[in-house]
Amino acid sequence: MLSEKLFKLRKNSGLSQEQLAEQLHVSRQAISKWESGTAVPESEKLITISNYFGVSLDYLLKDGEEDKAKTADSTTEEKPKMIAGIIICIAGIVAMIIWGLLSIFSPEASNQIHGSSVIVVDGNGIVLMACVVAIIVGAGILLKGKKR
Repeated sequence: MLSEKLFKLRKNSGLSQEQLAEQLHVSRQAISKWESGTAVPESEKLITISNYFGVSLDYLLKDGEEDKAKTADSTTEEKPKMIAGIIICIAGIVAMIIWGLLSIFSPEASNQIHGSSVIVVDGNGIVLMACVVAIIVGAGILLKGKKR
């Protein structure tokens, strides 16, 4: 139902009825009536709601199947971002492990990086920082995808 979809969209966006009312240029009471099913938005407001939340009018007005299609579309769009986040995290972890092993078994490689470093930071520190940044960026991408 339209009323349930409006409520869900508003809640998922973290908006109060008053905040959504301000965005749509209507009263808080109008939002309340729409969500309770005692009133229906005019066609112009339906278009505004559709644009604001990035959903189709079909999604708002049709029951059932469109609901499933929207969920499938949104998860399909998020998959590449999640995969990129996982790859970046894994790359950072693998690089950190390789660097650790290299430092243990070939300390001269670590000393070469330390000696040629423009920044006065231990060569191990630079590689370690790059690995940690890769892990944090990857995790950030994953978490951002989960919030939606």
